[in-house]
Amino acid sequence: MLILIAGPYRSGTNDNPELMQQNLEKLAAVALPLFRLGHIPMIGEWVALPLIKLAGSTKPGDEAWQEIQYPVAHRILEKCDAVLRIEGISKGADEDVRIAKERGLKVYYSLEDVPRAEE
Repeated sequence: MLILIAGPYRSGTNDNPELMQQNLEKLAAVALPLFRLGHIPMIGEWVALPLIKLAGSTKPGDEAWQEIQYPVAHRILEKCDAVLRIEGISKGADEDVRIAKERGLKVYYSLEDVPRAEE
C-alpha cells in the first residue's frame, strides 16, 4: 500500500523551525518501519517543502505556503491506499483523516495495526 503518514508538522510549534523539524522527524520515524512491512510510506512535507521553497515562501503560513502545503497532501491522498495517523494535535492531519475516510481509505492509528504486505 501507499500510506500517507499524517501528524503534526506546524501545529504547536509557533512556527519555530527547530520544533517543526522535530515534528518532521517524528513523521519520518515511522517511514522505515512501514517500508519494512512492505509498503510505500509518504509524508506530504516530502513533496510540499521543496515546492514551497521554489514558490518563494519566506515563512510558514504565507501565501505560497498556503497555496501548496495542504493541497499537496490532498492530492497525494488521491493516490494513497491508507493513512497512518500518528499522535499529536494537528488540524491538517485530522483533515487528511477526514478526506481518507470520505474516500473509503483505510486509516490506522498505530504502526502495530498496519498489516504486513502480502508478498
